[in-house]
Amino acid sequence: MIAVVGHRDLDAGTSLAADLCDLLKRCTTETSVLVRAGAGLPVVAGRAVRKAGRKLVVLLPAPAPGAGVLPPRDRVAAGELLVLAEHVRLLPYDPADRDASVSADEQLIRSCRQVVAVWDGSPSDGRDATAHLVAFARARSIPVTVFWPAGAVREGVPQGGARSTAADAPPGAGRATAAGSGRYR
Repeated sequence: MIAVVGHRDLDAGTSLAADLCDLLKRCTTETSVLVRAGAGLPVVAGRAVRKAGRKLVVLLPAPAPGAGVLPPRDRVAAGELLVLAEHVRLLPYDPADRDASVSADEQLIRSCRQVVAVWDGSPSDGRDATAHLVAFARARSIPVTVFWPAGAVREGVPQGGARSTAADAPPGAGRATAAGSGRYR
């Protein structure tokens, strides 16, 4: 299985679906793709997965004592993902708790053979854990393809704030190479 993780704050104008679809078509294994339910990247990835002819598996929070429900912006997205999904996995975690959500993403990654990270190379901060998830996968020898589409913009992140070259990328990121209109590491 391939896990797709990445920045949830991509600008609505960012066109990444076509590039992500092309990337998924080129993945060597004929396998399913797993995303954690939510708005933004998971929905874009879910649509790209189906367009690429792959099966989608969606990770949903299972009811747990004291856990909150999906935030309103994620509920509609989760509904669309359920329509697109071939399979659904339930995992008890509180989607309102950042640490619980990161832990759910770690479990998602542990169950996969490959990770596609839609990531600009920026470090993890109090809101975004993409860098952590990339490092988590690499520490477990799970192959990671870092993908940042040309022209991609994160909401509220200064254009110069993100790392943009392979030389600036975290250790083990590899070299950036052009493929389609996106950038891969």
